[in-house]
Amino acid sequence: MLNKRRLSVIACAAAVLTAAAACSSKKNSSSDTQPATESTTPAATQYDGSPAAANSEMEITWLADYDLNPQPGGQRSAALTLFEDIFGGRINCVYTSPKDKYERLSSMRNSGEAVDMFPCEAGAFPNGTTAGLFDPLDPYFTYMGMDDGLWSDMSDVTDMFAYKGQHYVVPYSISEPAVLTYSRKLMESEGLDDPRKLWQEGKWDWNAMKGMIEKFRNNQPDAPRYGINGWYGQAALASTGHTVVGFDGVSFSNNIGDAEIGKAVGLMSEIKNNGWYSSTLRDTFPSDLNTLFYASGSWSLGISNAANPEADLMIVPFPKSPDADKNYISCDVNARMLVKNSQKGKAVATYLKCERLAASDETMKAAAKEQALVQQKNASGSFRSFITEEQYNALQEYLDLSKVTPVFDCGWGMGEAMSGNGNYTPDSRGIMQKITETDSISKTYEQLRDELSPAIDGEVSKLNSLS
Repeated sequence: MLNKRRLSVIACAAAVLTAAAACSSKKNSSSDTQPATESTTPAATQYDGSPAAANSEMEITWLADYDLNPQPGGQRSAALTLFEDIFGGRINCVYTSPKDKYERLSSMRNSGEAVDMFPCEAGAFPNGTTAGLFDPLDPYFTYMGMDDGLWSDMSDVTDMFAYKGQHYVVPYSISEPAVLTYSRKLMESEGLDDPRKLWQEGKWDWNAMKGMIEKFRNNQPDAPRYGINGWYGQAALASTGHTVVGFDGVSFSNNIGDAEIGKAVGLMSEIKNNGWYSSTLRDTFPSDLNTLFYASGSWSLGISNAANPEADLMIVPFPKSPDADKNYISCDVNARMLVKNSQKGKAVATYLKCERLAASDETMKAAAKEQALVQQKNASGSFRSFITEEQYNALQEYLDLSKVTPVFDCGWGMGEAMSGNGNYTPDSRGIMQKITETDSISKTYEQLRDELSPAIDGEVSKLNSLS
């Protein structure tokens, strides 16, 4: 176990680092030659003490389509700063294209090349885990600080991924909740309640959202008005707290016959059939104000503000099912995978501790907020992106694990047949895509269930045969 002196040094460093947790980078799948770099906020590297000497035991080979190190002239993330300066660590990135990640992983392992850490993404769990590509982190929990209370508020999320009593996925944070962006100015002018206030009062559910959409359209029945734009299918399923593929910690099951899944599909069909859905492709909240909600990840908020500076925008999670007992959300789960037979389990665990500290330390969180509130402007002086303090605080509330419960459907991590995009046509897409398609959905839940259930049975059977 780390001694008290070393822990106090970490705390000291954390107190003066003006940095924020690293955010998952947007990966460019169109390039196989240039490595992307994980987006980070600036990190100061000076603290009261000398940086640790390089330690070969803390040198990690990271295989990914993005680098954890900064680009030349860039600033290190808070996690990397701690790993390098406190522990003498180093991360060597082996870049691979997004489509070749798993082939490259297998190739490196088969040839005996060193590879220690890999991105935690849809293909890593359950597919990669059940296929034996990764090792559990349990033997290294001491180095991660599991006994120090550092991970206590992540315990439920961590246990959600426990496989046969072992923890291959240990999330250090969650991010990018699926949200609805709306204009409070528009809501007020239409005589509608503020969805965020309804959420805070525990009254934000499907019925509340549908009532708002109906009133909005009825206020001007002859105008082209819509209730929702964007992609919300995954959030709708998650809002029930139920999953298409069941997972009990040991085996997987076909759960498409669950009545709650049926209700979510029914909601999507109702929105489409009532003419409430706008299929126009957008990156931001629509500036013509003819649509009540824009569904996306929280990434779109800054550019939506820039496109609608006078609209007084706010965000709210997708409403919960009226029958749900909690505020279940769809979001990103941030973790790293320890590659099978890596000799650097201690180093990977130590790096994960640094990621967790960067995500949870109050000093770093305050610095992250300060950085997030910096307004980004174009050369002309116009806004490119900005977030208000009120919006930022709301977003943090939607990431508070005492108020929300993340849902992970294993169906998204079971390969192309289950979650692939195919050639981007409704018929060629994977099963999860077909269930959550909000634009071209044309079948009833019963039709989808009966059509897709045999295929889900087959994919689940394949997965269980590897268990």
